[in-house]
Amino acid sequence: MSTLRGRFGPVGLPEWDRCAVMGVVNVTPDSFSDGGHWFDTAAAVKRGLDLVTGGADLVDVGGESTRPGAPRVDEAEELRRVIPVVRGLAGEGVVVSVDTMRAAVAEAAVTAGAVLVNDVSGGLADPEMVPVVAAADVPFVVMHWRGFSADMNSRAVYGDVVAEVLAELRQRVEAVVDGGVDPRRIVVDPGLGFAKNAEHDLALVARLAHLRRELDLPMLVAASRKRFLGRVLAGDEGSPPPARERDAATAAVSALAAREGAWAVRVHEVGASADAVRVARAVEGAAAAAGAEGAW
Repeated sequence: MSTLRGRFGPVGLPEWDRCAVMGVVNVTPDSFSDGGHWFDTAAAVKRGLDLVTGGADLVDVGGESTRPGAPRVDEAEELRRVIPVVRGLAGEGVVVSVDTMRAAVAEAAVTAGAVLVNDVSGGLADPEMVPVVAAADVPFVVMHWRGFSADMNSRAVYGDVVAEVLAELRQRVEAVVDGGVDPRRIVVDPGLGFAKNAEHDLALVARLAHLRRELDLPMLVAASRKRFLGRVLAGDEGSPPPARERDAATAAVSALAAREGAWAVRVHEVGASADAVRVARAVEGAAAAAGAEGAW
């Protein structure tokens, strides 16, 4: 099972010699992409193991849908969904992250074996999240976030989306560091699809390298099956394909993200993206060997 284990850097951030692939296990009945498929604990654990077999480097377990308009689940139910799956996967040697906005769930998941907390609110949804992560001394994904799923679409208003996301992420990272989280353990996420429309998402993907350089932190890119890909595939007059038919488009973004230096990509189906990040790494190596680093 050695393929399940990432290498950890000096402060505990999982590291690989290329962009990592984070597989998604949604232990929910209502996620936009695969809600209900892995709602049972045994099925969810099996799904996580299958993702690793397919090429995932780590597995992100979540028990609350963050699709646009989704209602919140209560804390007890989120704990019931998530903790047995985290424990089961960690017991098999999987590098597990927990996708949660609740400090109590994050704390329990770390106790159960999770090694990273992925909070789409960047610690804004629960004032106890930053102190819990700081005390646990684990890596923390800080995503750009403007509010809960129920009304986030109304918040997709920007003059310059790249500049504003950069400024808001920088402000949030500073607050998280002031709250006691080691800056070397922070991963940033531009929050594709969260309070953003398709044009916003595409602009952010086009400037991933700029965002990464300006923030000077590892970056997670989570484009998997999102609406902006559906809009791209639909063209000017067509209907967007269903979420499960956007995996090739997702892999295209994975290749772009890897090329721009992303730490990891978060995807529902890992095979194509696992291939994509490896090809991107090989091209990067070939460019460096030819003395043309940075050429595509």
